[in-house]
Amino acid sequence: MPLGNSLGERPVSRFDFSTFASRFIVNGCFMTTLFESAHLLYGKGKLPVSFPPDLMVEVVAKPAMPLLSDPAAAVVAALENPAGALPLNELARAARSACIVICDITRPVPNGLLLRPLLDCLLAAGLPREHITILIATGLHRPNLGEELEELVGDRSITQTFKVVNHYAQNAEDHVTIGKTSRGTAVRLDRRFVEADLKIVTGLVEPHFMAGYSGGRKVIAPGIAHEETIRTFHNTTFMEDPRACSTNLADNPLHDEQVEIVGMLGPVFAVNTILDDERRLTFVNFGEVLASHAEAVSRVRVHAEIPITQRHPLVITCCAGHPLDLTYYQTTKGIVCALGALSPGGTMLIASRCAEGFGSEEFRAAQKELVQSGIDAFLTGARQRPLANIDEWQTVKVTEALRHGKIHLFTEGLDESDQALTGVTCHTNWDEALAAVLRESGASSAAVIPEGPYVIPMANS
Repeated sequence: MPLGNSLGERPVSRFDFSTFASRFIVNGCFMTTLFESAHLLYGKGKLPVSFPPDLMVEVVAKPAMPLLSDPAAAVVAALENPAGALPLNELARAARSACIVICDITRPVPNGLLLRPLLDCLLAAGLPREHITILIATGLHRPNLGEELEELVGDRSITQTFKVVNHYAQNAEDHVTIGKTSRGTAVRLDRRFVEADLKIVTGLVEPHFMAGYSGGRKVIAPGIAHEETIRTFHNTTFMEDPRACSTNLADNPLHDEQVEIVGMLGPVFAVNTILDDERRLTFVNFGEVLASHAEAVSRVRVHAEIPITQRHPLVITCCAGHPLDLTYYQTTKGIVCALGALSPGGTMLIASRCAEGFGSEEFRAAQKELVQSGIDAFLTGARQRPLANIDEWQTVKVTEALRHGKIHLFTEGLDESDQALTGVTCHTNWDEALAAVLRESGASSAAVIPEGPYVIPMANS
């Protein structure tokens, strides 16, 4: 069935699971022997998935999350009742300047809900408007400008009346050196944040395929770090460590490096959010950056880490829809995060719109090297670099998937030359993609992950 008008704006409802002849619940997952259809998040819409009636399908989805009855009031309450810190108004009264860091367009953080109460509190405490900076944590991603900036901030009055600036990791003059980590990483961060009296980061706490969980300390490094700092702790020493994986913070070298970097800054505070599958706010807190982030992680774990009955020879997943599935660079997260559901040698199909295409030219170069040289030669070269090539860390991580099984991609955003660089089997027709993976896998069971990397399947073995 061609997509046609099936991909409209995403309605406000939970995932649709249709036509269950029999169904039972396993630790938050639906399991059925006669499952016929589901929907994956794809772009700004949903993509229907249909199966033969004799295929056993395990749907890996979040249990229902409690919604906040008044999200705006919840944000204000969080600022007044922090974790491990004074209330924001007291912190602001002792400051002469403030820098608020927000995530870039790749994260669906509800900035339109968060920024106004934050800014109003700072102004009420006596901070001059011109001493407040909103800094976009781009890491080594491109800047967010024009209409995209308006979408990101979510409140035009803020972009018109406050200083809103992008972080540029390759502008040496924008950064200040604050020391070295115990692993030897030279730490250089955006001086607008380092030199501010009051340092605040905002973010979304959800599984991250190398840092364990996003948000908090990760908004600082790599979010507003200099290129050299990012490239150092994204080299293969970190990327190939088995503990640098989704949902794990214990002895995770990337997480530990980020925590150490935060410790060099003095007091830093964070607003952390958790969203449900429809991007609605389910939790918000404020406080000292590490304490508040830990609290948010403990809240989201029960919804994001989903036990499954077994690994399956076939996995159908996505890259969580807009904005995460804008590029193939981001799509690699959806591929790697679904591996917990895939049997060794199995087949995975991921759907990702890739509306902005492939990703950076540096990522394209890494993928070209992988495709032309093969996995072993590519990794051998990467291991020789103490400073990772920009964006090659996504390619290093995706080699885990290429060694684990057969990967297929459905997308409407990549041309033939881009498809050839993905290193996976590409499809531009959804029905043909489904038929191909069903035929290739010969599967009697499958796992479906409608929300992609925001939900992590946890198999017993």
